[in-house]
Amino acid sequence: MKLTHVLVAVIAMMSFGLTHAAQQSLEELLAQAEQAPELVPEKSQREASVHIARSLLLSHYRKQDIDRELSKRVFEHYLDSLDGQRLYFLQSDIEEFEPYRNRLHGALKTGQLEPGFKIFNRYQERVIQRLVYKISLLENDLKDMRFDDDEFILSDRSEQAWPTTEAELEDIWRRRVKSGALSLKLSGESLKEAADTLRTRYQSQLKRALQIRNEDAFQAYMNAFTTLYDPHTTYFSPRSSENFNINMSLSLEGIGAVLQADNEFTKVVRLIAGGPAQQQGQLGPADRIVGVAQGDEKMVNVVGWRLDEVVQLIRGPKKSTVRLEVIPSEAKVDTDTRVIAIVRDKVKLEDQAAKSSVIETERDGQTKRVGVIEIPTFYADFQAMQNGDPNYKSTTRDTLLLLNEMRAEKELDGLVIDLRGNGGGSLDEANKLTGLFIDEGPTVQIRSANNRVEVLTDPDPKLVYNGPLLVLVDRLSASASEIFAGAIQDYDRGIVMGSQTFGKGTVQSVRPLNHGQLKITQAKFYRISGASTQHKGVVPDILIPDTVDTTKVGEDSLENALPWDAIAAADFKQLASNDGVETVLNQRHKERFAKNEEYQVLLEEIALLDKQRTKDRVSLNKEVRQKEIKTAEKEQLDLENKRRSFDGKEPYADFKAWEDDVEAQASKTQSDELEIDFIVDESVEVLLDFIEATAKASIAKAS
Repeated sequence: MKLTHVLVAVIAMMSFGLTHAAQQSLEELLAQAEQAPELVPEKSQREASVHIARSLLLSHYRKQDIDRELSKRVFEHYLDSLDGQRLYFLQSDIEEFEPYRNRLHGALKTGQLEPGFKIFNRYQERVIQRLVYKISLLENDLKDMRFDDDEFILSDRSEQAWPTTEAELEDIWRRRVKSGALSLKLSGESLKEAADTLRTRYQSQLKRALQIRNEDAFQAYMNAFTTLYDPHTTYFSPRSSENFNINMSLSLEGIGAVLQADNEFTKVVRLIAGGPAQQQGQLGPADRIVGVAQGDEKMVNVVGWRLDEVVQLIRGPKKSTVRLEVIPSEAKVDTDTRVIAIVRDKVKLEDQAAKSSVIETERDGQTKRVGVIEIPTFYADFQAMQNGDPNYKSTTRDTLLLLNEMRAEKELDGLVIDLRGNGGGSLDEANKLTGLFIDEGPTVQIRSANNRVEVLTDPDPKLVYNGPLLVLVDRLSASASEIFAGAIQDYDRGIVMGSQTFGKGTVQSVRPLNHGQLKITQAKFYRISGASTQHKGVVPDILIPDTVDTTKVGEDSLENALPWDAIAAADFKQLASNDGVETVLNQRHKERFAKNEEYQVLLEEIALLDKQRTKDRVSLNKEVRQKEIKTAEKEQLDLENKRRSFDGKEPYADFKAWEDDVEAQASKTQSDELEIDFIVDESVEVLLDFIEATAKASIAKAS
């Protein structure tokens, strides 16, 4: 790589203030950067490209030709996947690549990978150049860096033009280094300490960048191609295929989260139900992990690390603590991070099991009993089932057991099924669970790529519960959860309440290739009404806003997601008609929530998050940034103290007291008892309204 002029300057500048060992280590890294080999495609990768193209053409649900039009999209998508924030490539690079724009379709079908590798090699060269430049800016331990001017950085550069000169790129990166230094300074580090922290961070990133191999280039290029069919169609290299098994299992053994590589970051895809991260409550989908620390040890920067290396660092002995430095999904710049402490544990089946509680409340002088069953995931102990264990655990069996226990003392007046945060699981269990609440009939339709429609039906004609029913959902309710909620809604079997669900209505299968494997979308789910759950999900009858950023979480936030559509309805009979009743329920619900203090705090939190998300620039002025941080901390603290007041607890003295308490709570053993929040309380009130309204409607109809 052509870095010599930069390297000489960096070595000369950075010799000041470094120990001999540190200087030697830096010089070795820079020498490696100068000699970084050019990546070239292998024969097996060429063959895999041909197989992938053929599979997409013949088997993918979306019928899409690999033609010149697709070539243009692959070209743009590849550049965006490598440098979506316009931080590395120059306009001259893009102009040099321009001849490939209309030629990639033929190359992909015939295994000619040179265009993709040429672009990746240039990207790799630019990344290393920028890292070397960042290290050079730490000359003199940041003593010449000022934090009293009016400079800023843009929160999002994706719509900016490509930089035209080296000087323009250097100014962008100088500001980003300055932002990182300011964040460290405001967290209590001296300029010397901040320089040391950044130097260690950048050298680590440079070391990782120098470990990039042709497998990484091939996977990046193939996924720019496959994800144009839909975001769930993904190529896994042989090494990534091993990690895919981790992602598809019930755990990353350490924290219970599914992670994926997202350019140089490690992104949280979803949390495993019942896992340590979900129970701790601070880590969320779309958060990006940039650092990992063992207990109280020093934070290790993992930007640029391979996914498997990050996973290995997160894992550790059971009951030990791992600290994660993350960029929250709502953060506007990469330097806005927070540290989350999580106690490691295995995700056990019992942690994912359904839980129940009975809520007794007074209505019209009578005590009403409403059962609540929380289902974190649709699970089944397949191993125990195969071993012939008659008491094997599954969502449906456990729900039936809990339902019978609650009804043993006295019949329930109503039942709430809480599917909030339930990302799905076993389709068979979603089908069986629906069957508990209907006597017979279809539950879901599945249309394959060849347009063949399969209808799944209730496998057991026995009706277990025919009383009033309400289903709670939120933005994180996906897949199997949407099938269940959609069926209950289509049958008019009950009321669905919450926020619009995720919208994951596609089915994938994994195909082995000569080199790695391909996860490919081959079917879609459809409700018995004929409407797809894809993209739109399930829209509740009673809507409650959510704190989740719907621009980043949900199928409709994903690029190239398959669209919503509909097929013919299945043959089914509605069990009731709730149309007139829903108007009454919504009116009463809105009247109650208008007076509900906890709901008002939820609205305040949503407004606060929206304000943070719409911020388009970040100041590099110390006083301005410090004021912004203090304002944000005060707003968050006020919200938390309002919530504490509802429980009769003393307010937190300051923001750190709240952070310390959150960390302390994370280390405690989670209770097996079901936690009842104000939304569950409201669902009980809505269900009782439903009982009254349907009774009045029946009387009116009879008369």
